[in-house]
Amino acid sequence: MADEHQFIENGLQRSQIDEFFADELGRAGYGGMDVAKTPMGTQIVLKAEKPGMVIGKGGKNIRKVTRELEDRFNLDDPQIDVQEVDEPDLNARIVADRLANALERGWYFRKAGHTTIDRIIESGALGAEIVLSGKVTGARSRVEKFNRGYIKHNGEPAQEIVDEGQGVAVMKLGTIGVTVKIIPPGAELPDDFEIHDDVDVEPVEQVAESDGVESLLAEDPEEIPDVGADDEVTVPQETPEEIIDEEVVEADPGVSSDEEEVVTEPADIGGNANDDDDVAVVSDDADSGDDAETVAEEIEELDAEVEAEAEDLVAEMEDIDEEDV
Repeated sequence: MADEHQFIENGLQRSQIDEFFADELGRAGYGGMDVAKTPMGTQIVLKAEKPGMVIGKGGKNIRKVTRELEDRFNLDDPQIDVQEVDEPDLNARIVADRLANALERGWYFRKAGHTTIDRIIESGALGAEIVLSGKVTGARSRVEKFNRGYIKHNGEPAQEIVDEGQGVAVMKLGTIGVTVKIIPPGAELPDDFEIHDDVDVEPVEQVAESDGVESLLAEDPEEIPDVGADDEVTVPQETPEEIIDEEVVEADPGVSSDEEEVVTEPADIGGNANDDDDVAVVSDDADSGDDAETVAEEIEELDAEVEAEAEDLVAEMEDIDEEDV
C-alpha cells in the first residue's frame, strides 16, 4: 500500500474509533483520545470527566471496550489508559456535549450559549467561541455565534493551541451542530509581548568627536586615495568627433595648424556612400582673400547638389517599384 493510502486509512480508522468512544462513553464525559502504536501493541489514552464510569465495576466496562476494539477495528493488543480531565469547562469536547444535551432538554439557545461561554471564561480561558448551526428556532436553518475574549481562526496557532470540539443536538425540527473553540489559559501566542518597567538598559555607544560629520567635512576633498593592484582604474576615452578630426588633419598634411577647416559631407541616402561623393575642404587663410560670404556660397552649392542627387535617387526607386508592380 502506498504511503498516501496508508495515511488515509490511519485517519479513517482514528475517526471511527473516536466515534465509537463518543457513543459508548458519552455519559462518562468523553473528552477525546490519543492513539499511538508501539511494538507492544496499540496504546490508547482516554480523557474522561468521570473515569470510574469508563472503567466500570471491577473493570467490566473497560474489558468490554477493549474486546470491541479488537473485533471491530482489528487492533493488535489494545491497551487503554484512562485519565481524568482536570478542568472540564476548558475541554472543548466535553463543553460541546454539555451544550448539546442542554439544547435537547429544552434550553433556549441564547441562554444556553451565553451561560456556557461565561463558564468557560470564568475558568481562566483566554478566549472562546461557540457556533450553533441548524434549525435553531424555526424551519429555516441559520448560524448563531457567541464570542468572548481572544480566538485564533487560522494558521499554526489555530491548529496547535486552540482546542476544538463538536457535538450534535437532535431536536424535533432537525439536528443542531455545536462547535466549541477554546484557547486554554497560559497559551503562548506568537503575537504576545511584555512590557518591563524596571529593566536596566545598556547605554548606547556614542560616536567619537573625531569621527563625526565635521571631521569628515574638514578633510581635504582634493586628496586622491591610493589605488591598489586590484582596484579598477577608469581611463578616459576619446569621442568619435575627436577621432574624426584627427584623421582629417592627418590625411591633409598641406593644411597648417593655424588654418581653420570646414568639412562638409553629403548625407548617405538610400545606401552606403559612393566614391563620387563630394568632400569639400574650405580653408580660410590670412593671405588668401576668401571671406565668409564665399564659404557660405560654396556650402549652398554643395547643399543644392546633394538635394538634386537625393531627388534623382528617389525617382529611380519609384521607377523600380512601378516596374515591379
